Amino acid sequence: MSTRIVIASNNEGKLAELSAILAPLGFDTVPQAALGVPEAGEPHHTFVENALAKARNCARHTGLAALADDSGLCVSALGGAPGVHSAYFAGRHGTREERDRANNTLLVEKLAGHADRAAHYVCVIVLVRHADDPEPLIAEGRWHGEIARQPRGSGGFGYDPYFLLPALGRTAAELAAAEKNRLSHRAIAVSLLAARLREGP
Repeated sequence: MSTRIVIASNNEGKLAELSAILAPLGFDTVPQAALGVPEAGEPHHTFVENALAKARNCARHTGLAALADDSGLCVSALGGAPGVHSAYFAGRHGTREERDRANNTLLVEKLAGHADRAAHYVCVIVLVRHADDPEPLIAEGRWHGEIARQPRGSGGFGYDPYFLLPALGRTAAELAAAEKNRLSHRAIAVSLLAARLREGP
C-alpha cells in the first residue's frame, strides 16, 4: 500500500527526481504547489536546517507527512561554496534556466586558475510525520566528482553539465535520468531514508 507524502519543493527537476526515486519505495508523492502551500524561506546556513524548515512548513499547511530536500554543490577550492546558496549563487533574477546559466558562468569564473577542481553534491532529506514531529527522519547523501572545464550534456539541471564523474568519464548531464536516479546524492539520501523507515519507530 502506498503512503501519501507531500514534497516541499517547487523545483521541477527535484520533483521529477524525487518522485521517480520514491515511487518504487511505495510513496505516492504530491508537490506542495498542488495543495497551495507557500514556499518556505531558506535563511539558514546549513542544509539540514533549511530542509527541516521546508518540511515543517509544508506539513503545517497540509496536515500531511512532508518531505523536503536541501541540496547544493560544494567546491573544495571555493571553501565549500556555493553550498546552501547554490540555487541563487549568481543572484535571484531571471527564470530558473537563466539562473542556472548565470550560476554556472560564475562558478567557472571563480575557478579560473585553480588546479583543484574537486567538488561534491550534497543532499539532506528530512521527513516529518506532522509539523511538530520531535523525531524527524534525516538522511544525507554525497556525490563526489569534479568541475569540468567545459559543459557537457543536456540532461539534469543546475550544475549538472559541469559536474564530471571521473570514474564514468561523463558529466551528470550526460547520464540518462534513470542512471542519475540510481547514483546521485539525492538517490543516496533517499535510500538511507528508506532504510530508516524500514527500521520502524
